[in-house]
Amino acid sequence: MKYKLTHAVCYLDSKPEIKIFDLWDELQDYITEEVERRVQFQVEHSPFSISEEEREAIEQEEYTLVKIEEL
Repeated sequence: MKYKLTHAVCYLDSKPEIKIFDLWDELQDYITEEVERRVQFQVEHSPFSISEEEREAIEQEEYTLVKIEEL
């Protein structure tokens, strides 16, 4: 089975990243790595110190921008 991943930068993203995966495990690995990369980018570029609670909130928000469909 194939899977279509749509990963937006924000809720208003008119051109989200779309990727097709053949394996569920590959899809999960990609999502985990990409969310971590995006969260880390926000943490590193924030002008303020970010607490662990705030980091978790950023991570949760990133996961809400992911949409998975079976093809």
